[in-house]
Amino acid sequence: MPLTPFDEPVDIAIDATICPLCGNANRCAMELERITGQEQPPCWCLKVSFSDSVLKSIPDAAVGVACLCPACATKTQSPSG
Repeated sequence: MPLTPFDEPVDIAIDATICPLCGNANRCAMELERITGQEQPPCWCLKVSFSDSVLKSIPDAAVGVACLCPACATKTQSPSG
């Protein structure tokens, strides 16, 4: 059976400023610093514990490229302590 256009792999560039789960801005201070060259305070994500389930839900292409937004990270955050 021949491949249809929908069966072929698609190379989609991942925007590092967008949450790969919901599509909203992720407010990543590290990415903002990289883009602007202006020093930023520590990113909010350094203070959050991400659950295994949310980490597994990130599309493979976005792993190590785009951070989650605070809403997605908080909604799925592991209980602490």
